[in-house]
Amino acid sequence: MMIEVLLALMLITAVISLQVRDMLAAVLTLSVFSLLSCLVFFLFHAPDVALTEAAVGTGVGTVVMIWIVYKTERRDET
Repeated sequence: MMIEVLLALMLITAVISLQVRDMLAAVLTLSVFSLLSCLVFFLFHAPDVALTEAAVGTGVGTVVMIWIVYKTERRDET
């Protein structure tokens, strides 16, 4: 039951990150997606993969993407 809820939340955050026009909001929803996938890995009894996803995907990846967003245009002008 918990896995299905997490997978549904992952699907919702993925769709939101594709639909949002603000790049910073897209990065933040992708970091939530990464955090949810970390929880899925942990529930599948893969703590090493979960820790790697938490460190690289949620942590370092989010910081790098936010840094890149601030170095470029944040919003679409159309």
